[in-house]
Amino acid sequence: MNRQWYNNLAPDLKPFIKSAIRKPRMFLSAPLTKYMFNYVMFFIMLGIYSSFVLTSISTKYYEKNIGKLFEFIVYAWGAGDFSEKLISCFGCLEERGRSHRSKWSRAKRYLYDFWNVVDLLSYFLLIAAVLVYYLEITDTYIVSRRMFGLSLLVMYLRFLEVFLVFRKLGPTLLMIKEMLKDLLGFLSIAVFVVLGVGIYYHANLWPDHQTIWSGDWTNWRIWTIIYYPYWQLYAELNLDQLDGSDQSDCTNVTSVWESDTSINRCPQEDWTVQAVAAIYLLFSNLLLVNLVIAMFSYTFERVQNDSEKLWRFERYTVINDYKWRIPSPFNLFFMPYRCFCLPERKGCCLQKCREICCKDAVKKEKKIKADNEAYQRNFQRITALKIHNKI
Repeated sequence: MNRQWYNNLAPDLKPFIKSAIRKPRMFLSAPLTKYMFNYVMFFIMLGIYSSFVLTSISTKYYEKNIGKLFEFIVYAWGAGDFSEKLISCFGCLEERGRSHRSKWSRAKRYLYDFWNVVDLLSYFLLIAAVLVYYLEITDTYIVSRRMFGLSLLVMYLRFLEVFLVFRKLGPTLLMIKEMLKDLLGFLSIAVFVVLGVGIYYHANLWPDHQTIWSGDWTNWRIWTIIYYPYWQLYAELNLDQLDGSDQSDCTNVTSVWESDTSINRCPQEDWTVQAVAAIYLLFSNLLLVNLVIAMFSYTFERVQNDSEKLWRFERYTVINDYKWRIPSPFNLFFMPYRCFCLPERKGCCLQKCREICCKDAVKKEKKIKADNEAYQRNFQRITALKIHNKI
């Protein structure tokens, strides 16, 4: 893997950098060079995107801070990176071989990878943010700013993928990924407990509340229902609300809180709410939270035992990916050549021209390739026969 990672150059950082002068072509085509250059461009794009989100979404500062230039740089990078992901997903530039997978099978295998799902999520959020930005008729662009900010947040999480090739940090990221799976399993259990306790709180603190789904979606009572039991998981008790003693910033006049859902209704006193809260806190903090901590500990030990194998597999995946990948957005300039004139593909226009002009050389190459394939098949048969005889 080191030979392929450094493209048969010196497998050390300093001599590898020096080879940029002696062997520039091999240096530039090395997977390590393309990998680092790709994430350098990614980091620069994150800085540009952050500047755009912080200062340039509103029309008042759009022209002042060259927001339009920053915006289209982000779009160009996103288009180039998304095209590379599509090529990786469907294998568009690969030659069909004996072990070639169907496009549907490749897509399912691609989506099985956690980092690929994060990539697709960032693209989806960016596309949604662009659509909202150009369809939203307003001077503040509040929804657009939220969408762009959420897209930027996911892209910052994507940048963590750069550490997968490092021997120490790579297994740490794999542990975090596996712990997220444990956390999702924990949340599937906790959500029913939170809903049940939240409904009990609401039914007794605010009885006969008729405006559950009225008003704007941000004022729906479902958020109040899950608010208190959810934050109690993190030791935010809110006892002033649960015992009904907090009567500030609320009203007991029915007509007022029914006509305006943004005005809070004062809670009523009910001793059973505090009793249920005591049992719930005992159950959630001592049982559920310690359960997820135990799951994390087990996952840590399991991944730690296989960390070297998992790291090598991730590194192998990165090397295979960056053999043909071109960093974004420069890949957009080479896209026509890669789609129509890539020499490694069958039926390429360059191959046809070469077969006409250099018939002898093409025949010789085909003969060498056929001999190599025959040698590989014979070698596999001999190896399989030896294994069979030993068994």
